[in-house]
Amino acid sequence: MPDTPPNHRPGKSRHWLLAGIMAAGAALIAACKSAPEPAPTPESRPPTSTDIQGIKGPVPAAAGSARPSAAATPRAYRQDGASHLYGLNAERIFKGKLPPQLYAIGVIEVDIDRTGKVTRVHWLRAPRHAPEVVKEIERTVRAAAPYPVPTRLGKVTYTETWLWDKSGKFQLDTLTEGQL
Repeated sequence: MPDTPPNHRPGKSRHWLLAGIMAAGAALIAACKSAPEPAPTPESRPPTSTDIQGIKGPVPAAAGSARPSAAATPRAYRQDGASHLYGLNAERIFKGKLPPQLYAIGVIEVDIDRTGKVTRVHWLRAPRHAPEVVKEIERTVRAAAPYPVPTRLGKVTYTETWLWDKSGKFQLDTLTEGQL
């Protein structure tokens, strides 16, 4: 009679070996994940500036914060750019439907290079009656760099329409909640 333990089943040891390998693999993968970043404290948040007529200035983006964009067209990239701007300027976004009369409407083209850097801001329709809004939009756009990296496009020029309320808050046409 062979030397095998009385309760030994041939497939049972393979099952435990496979389970052990899978557990070790899962532990290895879990160990490779980075810990979540702690929430920023009020002291570590980037400061906002106060500008002409009480308009709060742009919040500078953290260095190296550009995430990749999978957009295949400038129109698709526009969504990524708008989401990026909203994320950095949440306190400046007009909540809800905009009033029927807006203080200013501006249309710009923004050139983004392969690293997410703004290389050009070109006005297609500037609100000439509100030069402080023109300056503030340009400053906000530039301060938000780096933008999502246009990995599929290499570089991108996208168009955005800014809808500016007299309160100094805005919505972008891409993400607007509409008007009353």
